[in-house]
Amino acid sequence: MKKLMSLFFILFLTIPSAAKAEEPVRKGETLDLKRCIAIALQRQPNILAAQNTVKVNESRIGQAKANYFPHVNLSAGYSRNYTDASASAYGSKSPYNNYSSSVTLSQNIYDFEKTSTQVKIQSLNRDSSRQDLANVSSKIVFNVKQSYFALLSAMKNRDVAEETVRQFQQHLDRAKGFFEVGVKPKFDVTKAEVDLSNARINLLSAENNVRIARVNLNNAMGLPEAPDYKIEDSLAFQPYEINFEEALKKAYENRPDLKSVVLRKESLEKSIDLAKKGYYPYLTGSANYGYDGQDFPLDRGWMVGATLNFPIFDGLSTKYQVDEARANLEVQKANEESLRQSIHLDVQQAWLNLQVARDKISAAELAVRQAAENLDLANGRYAAGVGSPIEVTDALVAQSNARTAYVAALYDYKLAGASMEKAMGVQ
Repeated sequence: MKKLMSLFFILFLTIPSAAKAEEPVRKGETLDLKRCIAIALQRQPNILAAQNTVKVNESRIGQAKANYFPHVNLSAGYSRNYTDASASAYGSKSPYNNYSSSVTLSQNIYDFEKTSTQVKIQSLNRDSSRQDLANVSSKIVFNVKQSYFALLSAMKNRDVAEETVRQFQQHLDRAKGFFEVGVKPKFDVTKAEVDLSNARINLLSAENNVRIARVNLNNAMGLPEAPDYKIEDSLAFQPYEINFEEALKKAYENRPDLKSVVLRKESLEKSIDLAKKGYYPYLTGSANYGYDGQDFPLDRGWMVGATLNFPIFDGLSTKYQVDEARANLEVQKANEESLRQSIHLDVQQAWLNLQVARDKISAAELAVRQAAENLDLANGRYAAGVGSPIEVTDALVAQSNARTAYVAALYDYKLAGASMEKAMGVQ
């Protein structure tokens, strides 16, 4: 028996660990952009909030449909009553009990499509919330792309800083060698040491930028405590070809925020119809079966009937409700037009940024080649004894700046492509 209990205890301890959900990111794992986006769409709190907003609107559809069905109520009551007993010889009060119980059924028979209009309104609101969910997803995808490319950019800038430190170290070693044989003055060594220290400081900043970029990517994925991982290098230039007219057309067709606004406008149009239903009568049916009396057995009774309610005057409440619905519709129409103009601006800016970012890459590539050639010349002149350390320093700094500018151009182009996709409503 003790062995059996021990076995159960071991199973009790091991089952929770076996059933524990697998971590979305394992330490040392290599993630690509698609994987990061997939994690974000599962883990981001904004996604969860938008998903539950859809569920809220789905529940409201059911609430609106409830008026199609009968409502049944069961009631029971007891009261202790005191009345003046005028027939009593002593004029005292005689108490008595009263018992009651009943089942009541009520059914909406016809309400001039008020219920069906409410269902349509809530259905449109549900569809609008689904588009809001898609819009939240689009923003999250863009944030992940931006953070992912920013991390890649920071890592490449760190590589540039490391290479710059290595080159300044080589220059310092060369200057020391020349000084020791009496070819160059002490100034060359001192300047090379200062330049190397500055390069190391820049490397520390570059390494910190990598850590910050990683934190931002973790936050974009909804994993602030993610373990160390690697990311796949996708910063290389890949042409993104699309003309402005095609991009604008796709934006008007695909943007989820525009679809949401259009659905809300349709909902408000239906709200005007619903408000007007207040002018019309509605017919309800009812049935009741119950018991009532002072002593058992109680008297039994039942009732079946129908009621036609016709509003004659409601203090102009219906009129003002219709006016409010119409005003809300005009507000939504203005919001739709404002959003369309904003979409046009988003697409235009994204398209222009994409063009200039592509041109920057070509210019930055040329600058890197020129800087490398200039550095080779400066090093050659210095090695030949005809160049100065200032030339070498300037050439090294120019090469570092050119390579950093090239990385920035690649990042700008990737970000411009992501902005274009977001502006068009595609992922």
